[in-house]
Amino acid sequence: MAKVSTNITIDAEVKKQAQELFADLGMDLSTAINVFLKKALAEQGIPFEVSREIPNSVTVAALEEFDDVVSNPDKYKRYSSFTDVLNEVL
Repeated sequence: MAKVSTNITIDAEVKKQAQELFADLGMDLSTAINVFLKKALAEQGIPFEVSREIPNSVTVAALEEFDDVVSNPDKYKRYSSFTDVLNEVL
């Protein structure tokens, strides 16, 4: 397979740390990137989970509402069964 040169822009400190890590693993940065790309192709996606470390605004609002319900239970209407909820909303 023919090889091509590709330019990428990365943080200098990230590059330095990555080079040190991959050197300890017996490969250079180019080989490590090729390993990543081949794994991504094999899995047809990024080969690890990508997610936010903090909840999004919808989740934050739901958590705040839950905290309010727990802190102020008398503020919210209670139902004795799910059927009662359905009867009210339908």
